[in-house]
Amino acid sequence: MITLYRYDAFSTVPGRGNPAGVVLETENLTEEQMQRIAKEAAYSETAFVLPSDKADLRLRYFTPGAEVPLCGHATVGSMYALCEKGIIGEGTVTIETGAGIMPIEISRKDGRVQIGMTQAVYREKPFRGDKAALAASIGLKEDELDDRYPIMYGYTGLWTVVIPVKHLESFAKMKPDHYSFPGILTDEPYASMHPFCLETVNEDAMIHARHFSSPKNNIGEDPVTGTASGVMGAYWKRHIAEDGSKELRVICEQGLEIGKDGIVETLVPADPDGQVQIFGTAVFAQAFDIEP
Repeated sequence: MITLYRYDAFSTVPGRGNPAGVVLETENLTEEQMQRIAKEAAYSETAFVLPSDKADLRLRYFTPGAEVPLCGHATVGSMYALCEKGIIGEGTVTIETGAGIMPIEISRKDGRVQIGMTQAVYREKPFRGDKAALAASIGLKEDELDDRYPIMYGYTGLWTVVIPVKHLESFAKMKPDHYSFPGILTDEPYASMHPFCLETVNEDAMIHARHFSSPKNNIGEDPVTGTASGVMGAYWKRHIAEDGSKELRVICEQGLEIGKDGIVETLVPADPDGQVQIFGTAVFAQAFDIEP
């Protein structure tokens, strides 16, 4: 038996934010066992902490359906767990991931451990598909999309489609048809969808969002997404900000419609080729034994 820890990322309240599985006892686990554990845990991602000969440690991330190269909230949850258990401390830690080696900054904010995660260099390309079909795939009509801003595929480690929506009221009625996604997202069939709007519930937030995963991951909705928030920050700087030449902090709220509300802060550097960072905390929720 091994112990699987659940940490809720981007929240200070257990039961909110985005739950991530964290496994520290990874010695001798096979890839098949990791996938089986992730499927049984049934979190959107479970992270396995491994030794690395390229960085301070290695993280492998598994959804219930497949391994993915990177996951923001599972990184935050894992780093918080390692800090809480005294395995790592404040400062910079490098992690080896499927998306490359990334520095993690560990500090304190308001008396809590805060994790700063640097993501891969932002890339994007336009969505050239059927906008009406895209809107319908998340339960909306095309006229609910905000045509002031482009629909883009964005990448900071994982591909996601950023979808501007006019009004906050549209988010409560969204009903994703995940199995239709690959046929609509022909340039990146396994991308996730990230609808957003500029109307928010929290006064401090700049963006309201939901996140719907690819059907291959067998997740459904991801409550509060770190990698997609990184994409969202870079998108904001390029397409929404009045002055995209400056360093920007973008604050996104997510998960409210499903009772898993959380906040992600993204730092977007002035350098257009610079790497975005996301910041957040986490909270221990539970632990249980699981058969590998």
